[in-house]
Amino acid sequence: MAYRKLNRRTGNRKALFQDLVTDLFIYERIQTTEAKAKEIRSVADKMITLAKRGDLHARRQVAAFVRPEVADTETNQDAVQKLFNQIAPRFQTRAGGYTRILKVGPRRGDGAPMVILELVE
Repeated sequence: MAYRKLNRRTGNRKALFQDLVTDLFIYERIQTTEAKAKEIRSVADKMITLAKRGDLHARRQVAAFVRPEVADTETNQDAVQKLFNQIAPRFQTRAGGYTRILKVGPRRGDGAPMVILELVE
C-alpha cells in the first residue's frame, strides 16, 4: 500500500492532514504520533516546494489545502502568507528535506510512539 490510512475514512484523513500541516506552518513544530508525522512530512514538503515557486498558481494550490488560520497576530498573516513570506525564502537554496522527525517516546495513555515534527532551520 502506498500510504497509511490511519484508521480513518478519506474525508477525515484529509481533514487531519490539513489541520496538521496548517499547525506545522503556524508553529513550525508539532508533536504527534510517528505514523501521522511520516505521512504529514511528505505533504508539508510538497507545500513548501510549491511555495518556493512563488507564482499565483502555486499560491492558490497551497491555499486550497492549508486552512485559513491566523498565524501571526502582530502582522495579521495567515498560514499561507507565512509559508510564502517567511518559510519558503528560508529554504530557497535547499533541494528538499524541509522537515525533521525527533522521537520523544511512548504516549502515556496508550503507548503510541510520539515524535516532534519540525521544520529544519
